[in-house]
Amino acid sequence: MTRLPSRRAARAVLLSAAAVLATASTGVPPGAATAAPPPPGAPAPAVVVTRSAVHPVDEGGTARVDLSVVTPGAVPLAGPVTVTYATEGGSAEAGRDYAPVRGSLVLPAGTPSGASRSVRVTALRDGAAEVAETVTLRLTVRGARGPAEPPLVVVNAHGLPYLDPRLPVRERVADLLGRMSPREKAGQMTQAERGALRAPGDIAGYGLGSLLSGGGSAPTPNTPAAWARMTDAYQLRTRATRLQIPLLYGVDAVHGHNNVAGATIMPHNIGIGAGRDPGLAARTAAVTAKEVRATGVPWSFAPCLCVSRDERWGRAYESFGEDPALVTAMAAVIGGMQGAPDGTDLHRGDKVLTSAKHFVGDGGTAYGSSSTGSYTVDQGVTRVTRAELEAVHLAPFAEAVRRGTGTVMPSYSSLDVLGDGRGPVKMHAHAEMITGVLKGRLGFEGFVVSDWQAIDQLPGDYASDVRTSVTAGLDMIMVPAEYREFVRVLVAEVESGRVPVARVDDAVGRILTQKFRLGLFEKPYADTTHLAAVGSAAHRAVAREAVAASQVLLKNEDAVLPLRASQRVYVAGSNADDLGRQAGGWTISWQGAPGRTTTGTTILEAMRRAAPGADIAYSADASAPIGGYDAGVVVIGESPYAEGQGDVGNGHVLEPAAADLAAVDRVCGAVPCAVLVVSGRPQLLGDRLPAIDALVASWLPGTEGDGVADVLYGRRPFTGRLPVSWPASESQLPLNVGDARYAPLFPYGWGLTTLTPPPAGGAPALRAAERAVRALRAAGRAHTPEARRVVERARLLVQDRIGPRVAGSAAKPFAEADHLLVSGDPVGAVAKLREAYGVAGT
Repeated sequence: MTRLPSRRAARAVLLSAAAVLATASTGVPPGAATAAPPPPGAPAPAVVVTRSAVHPVDEGGTARVDLSVVTPGAVPLAGPVTVTYATEGGSAEAGRDYAPVRGSLVLPAGTPSGASRSVRVTALRDGAAEVAETVTLRLTVRGARGPAEPPLVVVNAHGLPYLDPRLPVRERVADLLGRMSPREKAGQMTQAERGALRAPGDIAGYGLGSLLSGGGSAPTPNTPAAWARMTDAYQLRTRATRLQIPLLYGVDAVHGHNNVAGATIMPHNIGIGAGRDPGLAARTAAVTAKEVRATGVPWSFAPCLCVSRDERWGRAYESFGEDPALVTAMAAVIGGMQGAPDGTDLHRGDKVLTSAKHFVGDGGTAYGSSSTGSYTVDQGVTRVTRAELEAVHLAPFAEAVRRGTGTVMPSYSSLDVLGDGRGPVKMHAHAEMITGVLKGRLGFEGFVVSDWQAIDQLPGDYASDVRTSVTAGLDMIMVPAEYREFVRVLVAEVESGRVPVARVDDAVGRILTQKFRLGLFEKPYADTTHLAAVGSAAHRAVAREAVAASQVLLKNEDAVLPLRASQRVYVAGSNADDLGRQAGGWTISWQGAPGRTTTGTTILEAMRRAAPGADIAYSADASAPIGGYDAGVVVIGESPYAEGQGDVGNGHVLEPAAADLAAVDRVCGAVPCAVLVVSGRPQLLGDRLPAIDALVASWLPGTEGDGVADVLYGRRPFTGRLPVSWPASESQLPLNVGDARYAPLFPYGWGLTTLTPPPAGGAPALRAAERAVRALRAAGRAHTPEARRVVERARLLVQDRIGPRVAGSAAKPFAEADHLLVSGDPVGAVAKLREAYGVAGT
């Protein structure tokens, strides 16, 4: 998901509109009073409020409407307040569907602020299966301001087939779809941003199918409990519709529940890719899902299955890496979040619906091809042959479909398949790829959701945008502000015949299927069973393990790492003690921000915890004296960014800041030093590499800096491997494994280890490794951990032979060996390693 730089004014409107929902967002009644302001100098009046605007009740039950009086300063009432009430209006019939009530309540002078009185409305039984019916409780208030909305009692829908959880989902969908009006169907295809709602009642008034929180869109206070209250308040509004179809709330939980302060923030995807462990990746995803669902959110716009082919892209860290085989392997996160591929686990309180994004090719956009604002790479054009499209960019999505991803989000980018004569086609309009390939050939059964305001980028007027995107195969449109206009236009397009009814029915059926699988019809509100687990020690332990696995040791001359707990260590650099810079973009806010934006441990804090008795000094710019220290650790890198705003050439470069480089020079010129690069993509160190004793790619580790300290101090070995090629200069970009010309500073798959010496044996050991993997393949065990361990030993042997300076002749087969291993070909991997060994040092 994204924000468009051309929509800054719209963003400001959304943020100011969020105040309209502030009371509903925090669980305070959305029916808070409104009235003309008192005359200047007059005291603020008391207000009569309702606990909620909507009061659902089952047939035969009694709804209790609580009316509370609130005074400025919480003082007792200065005078009496009278509330006259009567059940008048609504779709329910008095005497048949409910017992009418009429009367008045008096709160005398001196009544404490917050005191409540109740009105009860009883729903009558008639035995018939029915849709929901409403009863309006009209209030007349004297002596105070009244609620902004009259309370609404809703007799719940009952007895209808779609409400029967014993029926197969397909039967429930068919029954519900057959009862829906064109406007109700259009509403289900609409997703609005919470801050864009013009009135809380619009959720029911327009029958909205979905709400989302964009990056940084959160309740006040931003706590897990407030999130649960907020989503419940929105969900309550759907009870006022006749069919009571629940909302599907979505968030960008791309590395943990990253909008929520105090949640567990995982390493970004590039770090997860460096860990090379699909099982661990799935565990991090399971933790994220558990925290997301506990706050009442059943849908995450993740994972990003883009294959990053150019590190100048501002979304590079959202990718697991440059190798489609690696990205495909990491699609295991879908199982961690959703559970079983058939969706049978989605009803659980620890699982969420996933969204594989961004279909297809957004990681391959060419530098300089973007036409969005000042972006240089993001939302540009991906120019590929048909074969490259299939092998590189489409392969991870095929795996996502196999794993049962519930939704897919198209890319903002355009796709230009060379030789087809069509030129660039915006993915949100690409019917061949969305309907023909994704839904047709790949058999995707979930629904396709647009990206943020993405259909506005299509050529033509708004009606054309709606028509083109829906007929191309989009099922739900993230409007996110113009939801009223979208519903109106879509209904008009269907009525005119320009959008086929069958296409709309297919879209709505796909959306409803996921809502039924999620169990939202039975349990629309937050299941807070796991709310206390958000940000828990157990969850942070998983993140810490993932952080340690993500650290890639690129160089380690004279065994500078691991550090000893007894050493005096001098720490410097801008990213050593800054949680926000350590977590990167998509953390609490869309772009992220420096500073202590959430709960966690910085790398410096973690080092001091790992060696509590050691003298660990810190000087961000290395201006403090360095003499007398045994070793230096300089933590440098990037400041937070997200999407196209982080594109190189759009205010960003691949070189660390001058102050960081100066700190490297000072520290590494004085003591044995390790340089940690905390970034979302490789950074260029120029000619400083010879002066750096140890170099670590720390990526963006998230909130658990202890995972970095674990490998720095030898509690865990370094095991991470580069998920992308580390270029020697920007002029080499784009640079990827498999390129005909390939001479990086460090190749894809490079990563030293600690705590165990490299294997010995030379060429004979490699020949033995090849015989071993051939035997495993012959026994049908090529994809076993045993085969991977054989290749790993061979890789470490070859890496030791190559040494700290990787020649291009060895880099190419070395990188290709890692690609083959991830692809499931250990025999080919060892053959490539033997080739690299043979040319190493030549």
